[in-house]
Amino acid sequence: MNPFKLSWKNLWSKPLNATLNILLITFGTCILTVLLLASNQIEQKLENNSKDIDLVVGAKGSPLQLILSSIYYIDFPTGNIPLKEANELARNPFVKRAVPLALGDNYNGIRIVGTDTNYIGLYKLKIKEGKFWQQDMDATIGATVAKEQNLKVGDTFYGGHGLTEMSDQHKEHAYKVVGILAPQRNVTDHLILTNVASIWHMHDDGEAHAHEGHNHTDFKNEQETEGKEITSLLIQYRSPMSVAMFPRMVNQMTSLQSASPAMESTRLFSLIGVGVDTLQWFAVLIMLVAGISVFVNLYNSLKERTYDLAVMRTLGASRLKLFIIIILEGLILTVIGSLIGLAVGHGILQVIGAYQESSQARLTGLIFLPQEVYLLLIGLAIGIFAAIIPAIQAYRSNISKILAKN
Repeated sequence: MNPFKLSWKNLWSKPLNATLNILLITFGTCILTVLLLASNQIEQKLENNSKDIDLVVGAKGSPLQLILSSIYYIDFPTGNIPLKEANELARNPFVKRAVPLALGDNYNGIRIVGTDTNYIGLYKLKIKEGKFWQQDMDATIGATVAKEQNLKVGDTFYGGHGLTEMSDQHKEHAYKVVGILAPQRNVTDHLILTNVASIWHMHDDGEAHAHEGHNHTDFKNEQETEGKEITSLLIQYRSPMSVAMFPRMVNQMTSLQSASPAMESTRLFSLIGVGVDTLQWFAVLIMLVAGISVFVNLYNSLKERTYDLAVMRTLGASRLKLFIIIILEGLILTVIGSLIGLAVGHGILQVIGAYQESSQARLTGLIFLPQEVYLLLIGLAIGIFAAIIPAIQAYRSNISKILAKN
């Protein structure tokens, strides 16, 4: 008989034991899959969204909150900063590029970001349809926004006050979609971009009519700075010397604070990493328990089947064939468990992503990483190691003694 078919029948002669072993392997593989996918996506999002930003300047408060709100758009800003002070920093010799951000409005939970043309260069944005924002109340939207909100060039919409809910719509002035960005695979896919003046208009009706239709492309060229505020500045340094000098100058000589995306992202990942490491060890422990369980199951099964195996030898089965049959039993259990664990892990992460409020940080289970092959190889290794001792015993079994006892 075919060794694989024989191994399969032997395993399912005791379905409860086989199912328990498969469940243990599935559970361990599932946890490792979720952790692998989630940590990879989080790390990639952190890197993609902040790779060209050296510093963020904003109102005093939590540096991590400033980074999360100004780069990842998944927290509330620490406050606003005076436009006049932001202009002075933007003209500092240490600064190569300063990109203003004005936050405070949303459309169906999607953040509307007021900025200037420096933002285009910072993220290397490209247009898929239409053009970049030029006039006040123009809006260029991310690829995901266009798809999920069913918006196209020429459509209009109203923004709402706040960052998450449309509780207070600004129905006096409508944004007009003038362009749709090509997919960038970063946070800009999930944003609505306009100029800073448009955000001011939404919160200052008295000046809205006077400025509407004007072209405000660079916040440093704004003539009227008195009383105006923005949320934060994204800074690119001009030289390596800026790393040591500029943040200290901002923190000590102004009313603002600076936060390093690299430093805060590392701190955030180290905080997340503690929980991830704990869960990884827990999953490894489950896999070890699963391996022991498979070993015990095969060992006990072998003791019960010694006579059957001896009869197979007398009928012409070789020692190697018996060895292969036992190894295959271990491999079948672990491969089935590992494959189910991988599938369930992807499914769980997809469900988690569907219930995440922030689209910018949304996780997905619809991606497959090369590292997942290692999880399958770990399953194979557990199957082989769990079956190797019972397989060797089957290989070394003395036919005449076994038949004499029976």
